[in-house]
Amino acid sequence: MAVNQIPVTVRGAELLKEELQRLRAVDRPNIIQAIAEARAQGDLSENAEYESAKERQSFIEGRISEVEAKLSNLQVIDPTNLNAEGRVVFGATVRFEDLDSGDAKTYQIVGEDEADIKNGKISVSSPIARGLIGKSEGEVAEVQSPGGVKEYEIIEVLYI
Repeated sequence: MAVNQIPVTVRGAELLKEELQRLRAVDRPNIIQAIAEARAQGDLSENAEYESAKERQSFIEGRISEVEAKLSNLQVIDPTNLNAEGRVVFGATVRFEDLDSGDAKTYQIVGEDEADIKNGKISVSSPIARGLIGKSEGEVAEVQSPGGVKEYEIIEVLYI
């Protein structure tokens, strides 16, 4: 993987494309309209709506540039096509157990833009993901956490 490539799942790439489409087709025209309406109110030097709309426009244009740059550097990884022989890799879904508490958790390891802990997706750069990557079912991963080292036994690795 080249230094500038950004790993992402197929779904993550779709979400970025959808966001870019929304920014260009909906958000940008809406803010242009808001600026035009604020400008029509007269004196721009004391026009809070105009200033707010210009700030929002700046944010939208910046986000469009950011998403375009990310899309041009994506390395799309389809977990269903992986043959990692049971090892934890980017895109894998991992079920593991905290050896201290006995709690079992299931997470998919995804790109930074896709991470959503509530929906079972953790960033590849997170401490848990870094500790799990490269391990196989039955192995114990040690993860440095704020409360000290945590041990997780890998129960199952899925490529779904």
